[in-house]
Amino acid sequence: MNRISELFGSMSFNDDVMRERLPRDIYRSLHKTIEEGRDLDSTVANVVASAMKDWAMEKGATHYTHWFQPMTGVTAEKHDSFLSPCPGGKAIMEFSGKELMKGEPDASSFPSGGLRATFEARGYTTWDPTSYAFIKDDSLCIPTVFCSFGGEVLDKKTPLLRSMERVSEQSIRLLRLFGITDVKHVFATVGAEQEYFLIDRDLYNRRRDLILTGRTLFGNRPPKGQELDDHYFGAIKPRVMAFMKELNEELWKIGIYAKTEHNEVAPAQHELAPVFTTTNMATDHNQLTMEIMKRVAQKHNMICLLHEKPFACVNGSGKHNNWSLNTNNGLNLFKPGKNPAENKLFLLFLCGVLKAVDEHQDLLRISVAAPGNDHRLGANEAPPAIVSVYLGDQLTRILECIENDVDYTEEKAQNMETGVHVLADFQKDTTDRNRTSPFAFTGNKFEFRMLGSAMSIADPNIVLNTIAADVFQQFADRLEAAQDFETELKALLKETIHAHKRIIFNGNNYTDEWVAEAERRGLLNLKTTVDAAAHYTDEKNVALFQRQRIFTPSEVEARRDILLEHYNNVYNIEMATMLEMAHQEILPCVFRYNRQLTDLMAAKQQTGIGIQDTAARSLIETLTELGNALHERITALEEVNAAFNGMSDPLQKACYCRDHAIPAMAALREVADRLELLVDARLWPFPTYAQLLFSIDS
Repeated sequence: MNRISELFGSMSFNDDVMRERLPRDIYRSLHKTIEEGRDLDSTVANVVASAMKDWAMEKGATHYTHWFQPMTGVTAEKHDSFLSPCPGGKAIMEFSGKELMKGEPDASSFPSGGLRATFEARGYTTWDPTSYAFIKDDSLCIPTVFCSFGGEVLDKKTPLLRSMERVSEQSIRLLRLFGITDVKHVFATVGAEQEYFLIDRDLYNRRRDLILTGRTLFGNRPPKGQELDDHYFGAIKPRVMAFMKELNEELWKIGIYAKTEHNEVAPAQHELAPVFTTTNMATDHNQLTMEIMKRVAQKHNMICLLHEKPFACVNGSGKHNNWSLNTNNGLNLFKPGKNPAENKLFLLFLCGVLKAVDEHQDLLRISVAAPGNDHRLGANEAPPAIVSVYLGDQLTRILECIENDVDYTEEKAQNMETGVHVLADFQKDTTDRNRTSPFAFTGNKFEFRMLGSAMSIADPNIVLNTIAADVFQQFADRLEAAQDFETELKALLKETIHAHKRIIFNGNNYTDEWVAEAERRGLLNLKTTVDAAAHYTDEKNVALFQRQRIFTPSEVEARRDILLEHYNNVYNIEMATMLEMAHQEILPCVFRYNRQLTDLMAAKQQTGIGIQDTAARSLIETLTELGNALHERITALEEVNAAFNGMSDPLQKACYCRDHAIPAMAALREVADRLELLVDARLWPFPTYAQLLFSIDS
């Protein structure tokens, strides 16, 4: 066995480890829970806990933690040792089934959106057996869900698991209508591509904005950006390659299928893509990937930036969510097959997704809403804020034929002729790719491309699974009641295509023409987080989540409030950081340089040399003028910040921030960035974009 095979999963309590260490009946019971969505048998907990402890201690672990995903968007953990006292001043190492099954973190210290008062502190974490435990930092990490004493959902994992069960249940109903009765479970699967920036740690430590906010609040466009397209897929620099090598090994140890790595479009930007896995494990893995990226980067004296827009002048970072549905016996429900026009099962699931996306554009947009992502969406580097579906020419023609009751004539596959004898000709795909589309069909899956790089993939997949389950349920109800299944299926497909074809768009999503066309079609254009959040508690959305048993009405409202609170907190921190940097770093620098020039002019004039020094005189005047303008805009932002902090209603604050704070921040930055070009580079108080983006040179 080669080294990578031995390394992979060595720190994961995975299926192979469980098969080896658990009694056969315990393993089978647990395996049915994981693979078939069966109820968890609590009697297995003590046996599993003992096996987990022994395995973890053999790997050097001394502690365990319930590892969970609160609504902060990052993970949380509280570590306890295996140590237990025994008579005689001795200690033994113990870990019980009760400790595996249940933990009690403080529920009042995490975002709840008003579901819990500060004094209502009790919360519970409960083992999620469908995601493998793993070892990190000498601790056994047990994936868990998190809820309050009253049962309110306080995490991202519980609704994700619920949504996976709902889409499985409704998909199985549709499969049975086609005579497929051997499917026990349908898995929502995801592959989450992760974009990120790497910059030098020493330079990072000199940027207060990067440290406190994750993005640069000031910075002039460098002479060279991404104009030459020379970074994308370019040769990976040795220092970055060393980071990637160690990152892969750390991810492989805990069973994360890190596979593809390359340079992205912007300088200093890169991407990592994993192999598909079940959505709950993919969510866990992506959270771990982001954490481990940051840790490994620091070991190489670099910083990994996961903010959606760390630099204003180049592409930001996203996360492509490749979503599909697969049965436990290997059938991909989104695989068209050799003859998609005749594949009625595929067409039914395809039309179900079209209907779901069209009816719930708002929820999909809400699921990717974040202050950082607002900088990205629609900026000709990521999909726009308008949700649409790309199907490609072949599938679009097939749906048009179904709608119009005409036969589809399949076009013969074409060969790509290279024109070079030594190069093999190959068969072209039936359709091109469209990188501008927010929701694109890519062969046997849908690629949801609107996610920001820093966010958890849980929220978008909760929405995807839920809206799909709801439509599949409607389809199943109708088809199960049909007198003639084939006739009803044909009518259902035709009606669905006619009602929801407006969501299909195969063109350039970046053009102004598409914005106008989307408006004509009645598609939503929710440009900002604030615009999107207002729709969270729309009656249809509350009813959907309640109908599918994902959230209660109060839990939906809480998530809206948490989203708005996060938005407001982010901009409050950014405003305060801008003001500090402007007051304490930029203004003193400008004054210092202006004083140097003034003193130099005075010295020259005393000797009669500088009387005609118009260049220096002009620069002093410009610096004085811009310095005054900078002070005025600092004052204006201070006034906006004071008004912002004087408000209490979250939506009012967010609207004020969108309409007043963000423009005031942009106005302050505009002057500061002009000053950066004029002040002596040796005096400028923090590293420039050129230094940050091109610092990893070896």
